[in-house]
Amino acid sequence: MKLAVIGGGGVRSMFLAKSIAQKAKALGIEELVFMDNNPKKLGIYGEMAKAVAEKLEPGMKFVLTTDPVEAVREADYVITTIRVGEDRMRVRDERIALGKGVLGQETTGAAGLSFAMRSVPALAEYCELVKKYALPGAKVFNFTNPAGVVSQTLRDMGYDFTYGICDAPSGMLASFEKLYGAPEGSAEGELYGLNHLSYFSSVTMNGREVLGEIIENDRAYTETDLRYFDKSLLRERNAILNEYLYYFYYREKAVANILAAPQTRGEQIAYINEKMTAELESEAFGPSGGFDFDRALAVFEHWYGERENNYMAAESGVKRQNKWSFDIYSPDAGGYAGVALRFMEIARGGGSGKMILCVPNNGAIEGLLDTDVVEVTCDVRDGEAYPHRFGRVDEQNLELIRRVKIYERLASEAIRTKSRRRAVEALTLHPLVASYSLANGLIDEYLELNKDYTGDWE
Repeated sequence: MKLAVIGGGGVRSMFLAKSIAQKAKALGIEELVFMDNNPKKLGIYGEMAKAVAEKLEPGMKFVLTTDPVEAVREADYVITTIRVGEDRMRVRDERIALGKGVLGQETTGAAGLSFAMRSVPALAEYCELVKKYALPGAKVFNFTNPAGVVSQTLRDMGYDFTYGICDAPSGMLASFEKLYGAPEGSAEGELYGLNHLSYFSSVTMNGREVLGEIIENDRAYTETDLRYFDKSLLRERNAILNEYLYYFYYREKAVANILAAPQTRGEQIAYINEKMTAELESEAFGPSGGFDFDRALAVFEHWYGERENNYMAAESGVKRQNKWSFDIYSPDAGGYAGVALRFMEIARGGGSGKMILCVPNNGAIEGLLDTDVVEVTCDVRDGEAYPHRFGRVDEQNLELIRRVKIYERLASEAIRTKSRRRAVEALTLHPLVASYSLANGLIDEYLELNKDYTGDWE
């Protein structure tokens, strides 16, 4: 089997390499290709990923390339995790929104539409290469944000071999396993909604329903990402909420906290990545081409630990206080690579299994179109994903889901047709904008910002 990663020069490349290498033999992955169009980042983070993979599975062929055709040629699976415009454009996306008093978060907030304007055309080009050069039946797992809008648009463009993936739901379940002191794989969940806007209607631990217990467990609000919510909210919703729902249920707090913070999340990450890359380049990669992996790992652990502990800190005022390290040989926690690998594992085994994916609704949630891409628990069998049927869900939860889904439909149409009017309609309906005048101003600025990537819109 050949697996290609488009965006293999990202700072999280070592995580991908670890996840894949640990399961390469069991899954029959013989060749792994990391491709990136930024040769400098590929030469740093890609090389670190290669070193990790070779320590774990030296028999697997590992290739670094800037050529996307080489990457996807005869690939069985492709993972896309790209950032068009890199960190500098994320910062500008967020600041444009915040300048109008609107949440600028890059997936849930208004900035997500700007990011999608850049992401979708690039991803469509890669999908065309997959159609032309990859093996028949190849699947693409997209982790590029905003996964909801991107997944919807790619499906609307006819790329029905694409699946949106996110590690937030699996990460939440893993945190509950840790809360209970239970082994990995003990927790399962029934989840419905959209990417970054989803609700667990059931959580079981070794087959026993524990959703109500978790909602009432005070430790869950300090030791898991329920830390962003009041217990009373979860009681009222009768569900466990994706952490990104914080932006909807505490909108004014999120915006006020970000505006009061010295840096946005995008600015934090841009600063950390810049410092980390410079330090790696000067201290771990010698001028003659030498590479000190142990030194590189120490530098990476310091800076990535800063990144992790500041996750959602500016928005919520809650900072993590964990000592972070990267253990190559510890059992892999999975992350977003784990989602893709789980699909491969089920497909290779020839049986069926449950997992959470972004897929067309096809009747899973009443009140949405069959073509609406949703994030739900699915049964995977015969290499395809079949969403569980949730029927009529809580009407308040559905109202929020429907509102954001209409935004995603309109955003998809706007990007596919380069329609300024549809883009304004999309942001006007977005619950975190909800203003025609604000939407007009935001779209004007985002079109100007992205014109070198998107060309002219009508």
